[in-house]
Amino acid sequence: MKEGGFVLEKDGKMAKIPGKTETIENVESAAFDPSEAAEHVRAVAEQGVEQAKDAFSKLQSDTEATQKAFESTFEMAKTTGNEVSLKAIAALRANAEAGFAHLEALAAVKSPSEFFELQAAFLNKQIETSIEQAKTLQAMMLRATEDVAKPIKDAFETALKGLKAA
Repeated sequence: MKEGGFVLEKDGKMAKIPGKTETIENVESAAFDPSEAAEHVRAVAEQGVEQAKDAFSKLQSDTEATQKAFESTFEMAKTTGNEVSLKAIAALRANAEAGFAHLEALAAVKSPSEFFELQAAFLNKQIETSIEQAKTLQAMMLRATEDVAKPIKDAFETALKGLKAA
C-alpha cells in the first residue's frame, strides 16, 4: 500500500519509496534565540555550582563534627578505661591484702576446728567481697560504655536529623 511516498511493509513498518520526496507546508517553528539558550545554560550552571558549594560546605561541617565526636570518644574511652583499671587494681590489692591477712591468721591457729572456722569465715567474706567488686565493675563498665558511645551517638543523631531536614 502506497501513501504519499511511503510504502507499508508486511511487518507494519513504513519505508520511504526511493525518488519520492515530501514537503511540509504551513508549519510554524519556534524561533531559536541563541542568547536565551546561552543565558539558560549559564543559569543552570550557576545553580549547579551553588548546589555543589552548599553540599561541600555541609560535608565539611559534618566531617568536622564527626572528627570532634571521635576525639571526644577517644578521650572518654581513655578516661573511663583508666577509671576501670584503677578500680580493678584496687580490688586486686584488697583481695591480696585480705589473702595475706588470712595467711597470717592461719599461721596463728592452735586447733583444727579453729582452722576450719577461720577458713569458712574467710571464704564467705571473699565471696561477698567478690560479688560486690563484680557489681561495682559491671556498673562502671556499663557507664563507661554509655559515656564512650554518647559522642558518636549524638553525632549520628545530628546527621540523621540533617538528612531528614534536607
